[in-house]
Amino acid sequence: MKNKFAYLSTLILSFVLIIGMNSCKDDDPTALTLQTLVSGTIDLNGAVAPSNVPADPTIVATFSTGVEAASATAGITLIRNYDNATVPVTVTTSGNTVTIVPTETLASGALFNLKFASTIKSTDGEFLTALERTFTTIGTFAPAGQLAWWNFEDNANDQVGAFNASATVAVTYTASHSTAAGKAATFNGTSSIIEIPNGDQLMNPDFTLSFWVKALTQDKGHFVMGLGAFYGFQFEIAGDFTNCKLASAYSYQGGADTAIFTDNWWNGDGKNKDNGGWQGWTVNKDMTGSGGIPSLLKDTWAHVVCTYNSTTRVGTMYMNGEVVKAQDFNLWPVTDKWVKATGMMYGGKAPDVVNELAFGFIQSRAGTMWDTEPWGGYEIPGANHFKGQLDDVRIFNKAITAAEVDLMYKSEKL
Repeated sequence: MKNKFAYLSTLILSFVLIIGMNSCKDDDPTALTLQTLVSGTIDLNGAVAPSNVPADPTIVATFSTGVEAASATAGITLIRNYDNATVPVTVTTSGNTVTIVPTETLASGALFNLKFASTIKSTDGEFLTALERTFTTIGTFAPAGQLAWWNFEDNANDQVGAFNASATVAVTYTASHSTAAGKAATFNGTSSIIEIPNGDQLMNPDFTLSFWVKALTQDKGHFVMGLGAFYGFQFEIAGDFTNCKLASAYSYQGGADTAIFTDNWWNGDGKNKDNGGWQGWTVNKDMTGSGGIPSLLKDTWAHVVCTYNSTTRVGTMYMNGEVVKAQDFNLWPVTDKWVKATGMMYGGKAPDVVNELAFGFIQSRAGTMWDTEPWGGYEIPGANHFKGQLDDVRIFNKAITAAEVDLMYKSEKL
């Protein structure tokens, strides 16, 4: 009887232990793991990193269990690979789903690293094993901060904003500098013009103008583009191709709405502040022994970038990815207003100057400056109308970096 009782007691104890063990097992918290990661229909969690992610992605991460919101916000970072900069993102958590949205449009054609830190934890207190996923945004490389981009694929519409052409005269669209570049706007040198309304909205204290240009030989200069001439900005190539410049307007301390005007002019003679050139010129690439500036601009495609950094007060010109001219307003004579320049601005005053950006001339047809000058009136065929091709004109609300210029040139030249 005693043995039967002992046996029964053992069975009962074993049964209790089994139930207890199963109960404990069922109560164990679920491990926190990443199950899916997508941008729209694009899988960011696969074996191969995608290269077609849009520049304005909404990224959704789904985890195995609920995620503590604060840990997700603090533990998710998006890194831009080419300069290791952290891109600001908004992180929203709902149960086991975390949504990640960059607060700025990403650079196109660029590699990004999305990092999930080991500090991310579930609502049950389980921590994630740190992980990282990479993706590349679609298209050729262009830095973040674009206000407008005209790629001239059979039209003059802005591809990133609302700066579409209001008028196009005598412009055709023909093959650009490469197959990948598609088409370019072609100008006849006598009447071709594209007009963009509200061009003054494209000017900010920090500024970048980037474009591809092929200027063809003619017996006059080339007004490649202009926003009320130098009352906004205008890019010009000399008729003999020996120099080029970005002429533009700037605000300055104590000047209220009054603009001051000057040129970032490159003549290629190599003279800078240290060897007989202007005291504010820090770079003036010497082209005297390599065919001169015509070797870069005459009847051939060139990639041109002009930037102005309002913090450093430095204006820079790049040609085919290389710095060819730089000037520092801090080095101007102390009595000049330039040492107080606070940034680029639109300084045009109606009715002589209007706020339409023109491609192919120094100002739109509505502008009346220099109407009677043989080089400056739109109605005069012998004026400095641009003859050649123009492609991928981009304007940014910042001074892009030398690394970004180099990447953009190398990406677009293919």
